[in-house]
Amino acid sequence: MSDPVIAQSYPYVLELEPGTYWWCSCGRSTNQPFCDGSHKMTDFSPLEFTITTKDKYWLCGCKHSKKPPFCDGIHKTLKD
Repeated sequence: MSDPVIAQSYPYVLELEPGTYWWCSCGRSTNQPFCDGSHKMTDFSPLEFTITTKDKYWLCGCKHSKKPPFCDGIHKTLKD
């Protein structure tokens, strides 16, 4: 599997409403951190996740989190 594009080297901090979302795992979406279909013709797939409580969430921007779609701080160790 190829490496994802680092969309940004820090998390996306968003207040999300309850619902289902599709997180971009490839880093190519122009609608970060959400999927816009740019993964087609790659070996990546978007990650579906569901939010049940309106709250502030930190979504991974570097695409290397071990707990996707949420940031786990690994961006602090990556080089752009």
